[in-house]
Amino acid sequence: MTVFFTSDTHFGDPRVLRIDKRPFKSIPEHDEALITRWNDAVSPKDEVWHLGDFALHVNPQRIDELLGRLNGRKHLITGNNDGPETLSAKHWASVQAYAELFIDGHALVLCHYAFRTWKNMSRGWIDLHGHSHGKLKPQTRQFDVGVDAWDYRPVTLETILGSRRRGRKSTA
Repeated sequence: MTVFFTSDTHFGDPRVLRIDKRPFKSIPEHDEALITRWNDAVSPKDEVWHLGDFALHVNPQRIDELLGRLNGRKHLITGNNDGPETLSAKHWASVQAYAELFIDGHALVLCHYAFRTWKNMSRGWIDLHGHSHGKLKPQTRQFDVGVDAWDYRPVTLETILGSRRRGRKSTA
């Protein structure tokens, strides 16, 4: 099992095409592309932490359909655009506003919002966040896991941490 991170999919939300200039002609095309890219990266046995803003302007049946089509065991860290329909969807393994994980010797703080400071920051803990759509200047040990920063797909911690070592120019 591999653990993946993502954020700000905004399924069903036409604003992302205009505001974030996502390269899709329509929301149906956007949603299908994100589903395909998710499932190309994530297997059914993997785990995915979605750091908020899963879907907007989508009815509960569509949210359940989307979650059912996406591979992996899915956890939601709530975002500002996650309404009651998203929070109560049956396919989430867990739903919370904040989480701390320990993966491959790394301690992680997960929240939809980027922190200026976070728990055990001085002890090497890493902050993973969404919300900023790849537009924030990165801080040391802070990473935007949103789809806008990662070619519209979930990413592993290894990929995230390797991005700065390789001089990746994205905000990730």
